[in-house]
Amino acid sequence: MPETPRLRLAAAGDVHCRPAIREQVVAAFAAVEDEVDMILLAGDLTTHGEPEQAEILADACRPLKIPVLTVLGNHDWHADRRDEIVAILEDARIQVLDPGHRVIEVRGTEVGVAGVKGFVGGFPGSHLTDFGEPLLREVYAATHHEVDALDAGLREIATCPFRIVLLHYSPAQQTLEGEPPGIWTFLGSDRLAAPIREHEPDLVLHGHAHAGRFRGEIGNVPVHNVSVPVMGQDFWIHELEPRGAATAGLH
Repeated sequence: MPETPRLRLAAAGDVHCRPAIREQVVAAFAAVEDEVDMILLAGDLTTHGEPEQAEILADACRPLKIPVLTVLGNHDWHADRRDEIVAILEDARIQVLDPGHRVIEVRGTEVGVAGVKGFVGGFPGSHLTDFGEPLLREVYAATHHEVDALDAGLREIATCPFRIVLLHYSPAQQTLEGEPPGIWTFLGSDRLAAPIREHEPDLVLHGHAHAGRFRGEIGNVPVHNVSVPVMGQDFWIHELEPRGAATAGLH
């Protein structure tokens, strides 16, 4: 029986496309195409959620022959033009998980990606609760919806040899260290960790925490903050072993 091949992926979050960096963005995506099997983007694709900023990413990805999957981030929602942005990205064959899941075949092997934006809510000592003013309870409910969607996505990809979670907001407080604790409530929620603990995917990727740490974990599951400002480079290139084997970060 043939061995399952390793999966090579490129990941980045907080690309913040804008006209001033158009050439840099296009060059970065073109340079990574031959190195990896797929590209995963952890939200904040645009600077202010304007369609013309999304067009920059679309132009960078349209020529690529490998799958590109993404979630949206808070910046992508800023101008309240979400549907326009998604249409532009999907026209360039970028698969938007908002929320959702995809099973991609890579060299004869299925790769399952469960993606949600995630949302705010905090960590021990900074939790928002389902109590009080209706607006705050709506925030709590929005996070609950994202947690349920992540759980549903992980159930759908349960049998894939590779299973990856793609988020914008953080599910692990370790990757927030370096950010002011006073804003951790708005950088993610440990409620997102519950389905990750239950289903134990191979890898979790997120962005959003520009001054956080690159590495964390939820139980035995590695969590990586692939925000470009944290990494100091365009992409993290990662080689993922089949389930049960070790993983290796390349650069």
